[in-house]
Amino acid sequence: MMAHATIYVGCTVPQLLRGAQSRIFPSHSPLGVLRHSAFCYCTGNGTIKSKRKMDHLERTANNFRQEVITQAKVCGITNESETVKRLRLAIANKDFTFKAGQWVDFFIPGVSVVGGFSICSSPGLLEREGILELAVKHTAHPPAHWIHTECTLDSEVALRVGDLHGYQEGKGNRHKLGTAKLYYSAKNTSELLFKKNILGLMKAFPGKIWCCFHVTQQRSQICKELQPHITEGRISEKDLEKHVSNDTSWYICGPPPMIESISKLLTNIGVPRNRVFFEKWW
Repeated sequence: MMAHATIYVGCTVPQLLRGAQSRIFPSHSPLGVLRHSAFCYCTGNGTIKSKRKMDHLERTANNFRQEVITQAKVCGITNESETVKRLRLAIANKDFTFKAGQWVDFFIPGVSVVGGFSICSSPGLLEREGILELAVKHTAHPPAHWIHTECTLDSEVALRVGDLHGYQEGKGNRHKLGTAKLYYSAKNTSELLFKKNILGLMKAFPGKIWCCFHVTQQRSQICKELQPHITEGRISEKDLEKHVSNDTSWYICGPPPMIESISKLLTNIGVPRNRVFFEKWW
């Protein structure tokens, strides 16, 4: 299971946005059109108010963010599955950087709601080609809906990296490379995104990277390449209990009901709460 450890720091979205406004959104800048998107949640007294379900900016209000907001242009759109599009973005700012596992605030001109999407490409691709990629599932949420229904090649957006570990940089907090075991569940094999990449990593790093794919509503025949790695049905207590040890950390990523279910399951098999990490930002 994959996700990010949640770390809270004392810096809020309104403070960041106000502090960065004069530097990042000058009136003559093309990014000026994004002001409304970036500031729509801040009231006169600097608080965030809402009469609706929390959205991305509100859920992540206490998470660290880099100050750099950069313009980006859509240079590629592909269908990863029937419900997921991969967005390829050309980054204009050479100072824009990120680390594996980070996410971005996604500002769209004319759309008041700010999106939050995990980065699915490597930092190396950005360094080599100036490209960043996002994989976005179709939902009614305005940023995701825009990507699936209105976004075209050359559409312009703006990005800012959200960083849950930013304040720890330089403190020598390094993890020794061990093994990674991934349980990846989806409705069917067509919704198992990046499965070929994962299989490739398993072959490239035998004994270090391992994956078991789960499908819950498979209707078609599973291809021979995937068959050895597929289990039908949900991830179960029996699947996970064999991996319990004192030095194992557990990372969960998925919708809130799935996170709650897996968290309870891990508690039942004796995993300490301080070894389980996840985010709920939907």
